[in-house]
Amino acid sequence: MKKMSEGHKMFVSVMVLFAIYAIIFILFDDYDRNFLRPFEESTDWHMLIFSIIVMLGLGVLLHRYSRHMDERISREQADKENQMRRELTQNIAHELKTPVASILGYTETILEHPDMSTDTRRQFLERTQSQANRLTSLLQDLSTLNRMDYASDLITIERVDVSHMVADIIKETQLITQSKNMTVRNDLPQDIIINGNHSLIYSIFRNLMDNAINYAGDGTTVSISAKERNNRWHFTFSDNGTGIDSEHLPRIFERFYRIDKGRSRALGGTGLGLAIVKNAVVLHGGIIKAHSAKDGGLCFNFSLKGDLNKLA
Repeated sequence: MKKMSEGHKMFVSVMVLFAIYAIIFILFDDYDRNFLRPFEESTDWHMLIFSIIVMLGLGVLLHRYSRHMDERISREQADKENQMRRELTQNIAHELKTPVASILGYTETILEHPDMSTDTRRQFLERTQSQANRLTSLLQDLSTLNRMDYASDLITIERVDVSHMVADIIKETQLITQSKNMTVRNDLPQDIIINGNHSLIYSIFRNLMDNAINYAGDGTTVSISAKERNNRWHFTFSDNGTGIDSEHLPRIFERFYRIDKGRSRALGGTGLGLAIVKNAVVLHGGIIKAHSAKDGGLCFNFSLKGDLNKLA
């Protein structure tokens, strides 16, 4: 069923009110509206006919106005979407430019200096590989976002054991968290089952973990907990690290938004991790918010629908 536009809703609402008025005018003769009585005087019929004519005239005007309003809203939405696409295209081009330029620079240097020492050549090849991995990560993140934006109906839905998944992510990142003297507190219950896409749910928790590892700071604690309410699991993912200024909080889920661009790129981030987190949460019928934690650091609160039959 096609959704009514805002202009159409306004037109229908006003016309319904006039129709109710006309019905009341026909059924009730006195202003107190205490009883039903048919019209007895010609002036009553004249007033009714006049009211209908006014209603029809106003209806035509409202229809024209609602159509123009819909056209204006559509133009504004189209302009906004085009602006967002231009900005996204520029950001993508900028993000791709850096690793591609590095790869070309390293390979050209190697080719132009065949007598380069083995150690130097190896160092250049390692840097080339690092930039190629960054480029691969960026393309994978773009593919994930594109899949959620334009092919969400094709995403495979299955039973996902979130408790087991998070435990695996903690093990996967154990070496780096230990090297940073970070502590991970996993307070999740052992029976969290979500009906959703395994890859996207994994992306939620892995990106949040990577974000904490990269930006919380050494010696910090990451805490993960959840409670079930109204057939939804409500998760809290927080750290007691350096946190971010409140001015950045409303924008951290935007694609390619970086608080410290130089540091983010140095750490290998694509600028799309939290955008993927938000899109994946929304796709699973939930919402996500970020705020500064009481003891410092950053706290993410989000929900995932636990219905095993269908997603919202």
